[in-house]
Amino acid sequence: MNAPRWKIGEAARLSGVSAANIRYYEREGLLAPQMRADNDYRLYGSGDLHRLRFIRLCRAMDMSLEEVRALLSLDLVSKADCARACEVLDDHLAHVRERLAELRALEKDLRSLRDRCDGAGDHCQIIEALHARADQAVPAPGGTGRRRHV
Repeated sequence: MNAPRWKIGEAARLSGVSAANIRYYEREGLLAPQMRADNDYRLYGSGDLHRLRFIRLCRAMDMSLEEVRALLSLDLVSKADCARACEVLDDHLAHVRERLAELRALEKDLRSLRDRCDGAGDHCQIIEALHARADQAVPAPGGTGRRRHV
């Protein structure tokens, strides 16, 4: 008996991952469909759908492709793999905590900016403050030197 196979549009619908992202995950090596139809259409099985849902879940938790790749490579029963999964999650938690601190600082900055103007004056203090910031020194090429997580 043949296992069910779905074309990319149906796999996208069933997994909640867009067809474009399915192709992207294939290019990134996170997913390798097991077969193609005679007309060369990609065909996906139940295991592929599970893997796509797993990837979608991890990405919804803001995990990088490298973190997803690391988790996908792990075994469900190996103690060493369990330790590695904890390591991946601990690293990700550290990133999330760092990002939360950045977002709190951003919120404070935005509140401060918003508090500059009530809309009743003859000119907008918010726009004025933004233009003043734009006139400040430009950072060196390459940005802040910080590496983006995702």
